[in-house]
Order: sequence, then structure tokens, then C-alpha cells
Amino acid sequence: MSDEKILSASLRRRTLLASMAAAGASAGLSTFGVPRAFAQAPEKPSEIIVRAWGGSWVEALKAGVSDSFTKETGIAVRHDLTEDNEIQPKVWAAVAQKRVPPIHINWDTTTNATKSALRGVTEDLSDLANLKNATDLAKPVGLDGYPIVNTYGYVYVLAYRPSAFPDGPPKSWKDLLDPKLKGRIALYNDGIGFHFPAQVAGGGKLEDIPGNMQPAWDFITKIKAQNPLLGEDPDFTTWFQKGEIDAACTISTNAREAKKNGIEIAWVVPEEGAKFDTDGLWIPKGLPENELYWAKQYINHALTKEAQQIWLDGLGLPGVIPGVNPPADLANDPSYPTKEDDFKHLIRISSKVQVENESQWFAKFKEIMQG
Repeated sequence: MSDEKILSASLRRRTLLASMAAAGASAGLSTFGVPRAFAQAPEKPSEIIVRAWGGSWVEALKAGVSDSFTKETGIAVRHDLTEDNEIQPKVWAAVAQKRVPPIHINWDTTTNATKSALRGVTEDLSDLANLKNATDLAKPVGLDGYPIVNTYGYVYVLAYRPSAFPDGPPKSWKDLLDPKLKGRIALYNDGIGFHFPAQVAGGGKLEDIPGNMQPAWDFITKIKAQNPLLGEDPDFTTWFQKGEIDAACTISTNAREAKKNGIEIAWVVPEEGAKFDTDGLWIPKGLPENELYWAKQYINHALTKEAQQIWLDGLGLPGVIPGVNPPADLANDPSYPTKEDDFKHLIRISSKVQVENESQWFAKFKEIMQG
């Protein structure tokens, strides 16, 4: 699928939820795509539980989606900050044992979500009304229907502190090997976002993925000698704010959050490229019928321009609904791709390849870092 197709505004027509067809209701939710809806909606739960990442991530979701959902429906939203890799086996076990899952909605990486979809534990979301307004980026590639709804894209940039690079911005991932950066760089604790540029920086080719990843492991072994800090999204923001790191392979949101808090920080897409990926929302099977209905309405609300504008302003990420404007500080930024040319220096590997190999890649990365 071409990037032009993915980023086009061509609309996908979908049928409305049967239970949302009641027109003429006295108390409707216009932002949910069906004016005056919910006259025949099932009973509302007291709350829905949405698994989320912490820090600026959950703050943005709350401001853009959860608070407005609660305002419109009266349903409280509880954010479960269990890491996505930790919640996954709990959800899988609940579905297998025909128990009610521990969450209503999982905010997840598309790759992780694809694993759950292939396992058959996700509800199909094809009937969400607002999918008709979404670009093709919302559709998970290689899967039937919508077991996941992608909600935005993001880039794993090389974030850096300009004062640590007096000769100018880093141009290559190889610049992380500078001895002065020993103990001053950070990576995700499983290496996500770094495997693919490491393949190129190590002298390999992207087309050799996954058959020959040795160049990536060789380069990561060199990086290991730099004693990098390993963590998750909230850690990167904290480390930059406290001045504990000078460079990191991280989602641009984390560097931007530090910059918003007064830290001198910038980011680049190095010459080897940077990984582009997507996150999405999905619902595990096994929810009571009324809770499934309202969980779907939450995701449907997340696909409105109003919700995406606030949510993704907070994250600094491009969404899947046409008309969402980039924040002023990210106009023409390489970490905020909006047109085909923007993807020329971004690395995109199919979700299928990632699903089939990611566990092995994570294990190899951790083996190197622990060696």
C-alpha cells in the first residue's frame, strides 16, 4: 500500500451500529457521528477502563478523548497504566477462560494489537460510524475488518540536547558512539524503534529484514558499550527533564514534552532513517453486551476531529481524521509526516513481519544489553 494511499482522505463507507439508528432522541451526542443518538442505547456502566501509557500520553488522552466522552455520556473513564506487554497475557487468559477481561479498551501499539487480533481475542470494530471519515491509515494492514483501529502515526526520532552537540545536530545514529555520550543515551528496554535503523547503521540492508539481522545486532553491541539507560516513555521525559541523558531513540512526543517543560531539546531523522509506526485502540472479547456497546462509543468518539485535535496536539502526532491540524511547533517537522514525500526517510516494516519476529528481536536486544 502506497503512502499516498495511506494518507489520502478517501473515505471508507461503513454501516452504522444497528443500536445507534434511533433518530429523534432527546439527548444526543453530536460529536459521536450520529446526532441525537442513543435513545435505544443499552444501560450505561458506571465506568469504562482504558489501558494507557503514563505521563504526557495519558494526560493527552484524558484531555482529548476521555474527559469529553465522560461529559457527553456521564460514564467515568478509568485509565489503567499497566504496561501494554504486561496487560496482554492477562487479557488473553481472560478470553481463553471465558472471563470478563480486566479492561474495556486497550490503547496499544499496532504490532502488539495485531498479535491479539491474530489470536482471535479482539472485537471487530468495522461498524463504528466515524470510520467513514478516517483515512486509510486507520485500517490495520493485512487483517480482515477492523479488529484494531489505528488512531495516529509516530516516528522514533533521534532526540538530543543541542548543548551536547556543539558542532551541530547529529546526522547519523553512529553519532551515539561518541565516547562523550557514554552513560548519556537512552533506548527502550526492548530496543523497539531502534532495530531497523541499527540494521542500516551496522552496514546492513532493510530488505534483509528479517532474514539477516546480524548488522543490527553488531551495531547494538557497540551501543551497549555506551552503557545506555533503558526504560519506557515516562522515563524518557523524566531523564531529559533531569538532565540525565543527552540523546535517545524515542518517540518525538517524549522529547517534545521535555521541550514544553523548558528543557533545551531537539530531534532529527538521521541519514539512516527512523522507524514509523502506528498505535491503535481495540476491545477484548468477553465484555457484557452493554459495556461492549459503550466501549465502542469511546473509540468512535476518539475518531472525531474534535477529539483527535486535542488528543494529538498533546502528543504532537499526525492522526487519521482529515482536517486535524499539526501544532504550530511541528509544521513541516520530519516527525510529523502528512504527505508522501515526508515518508522518504522513514522506515516502514510490515506489521506481519514485526509480529512474526518481534519477540525474538526483543529477546536478542535484552541478551546483548545484559551480556
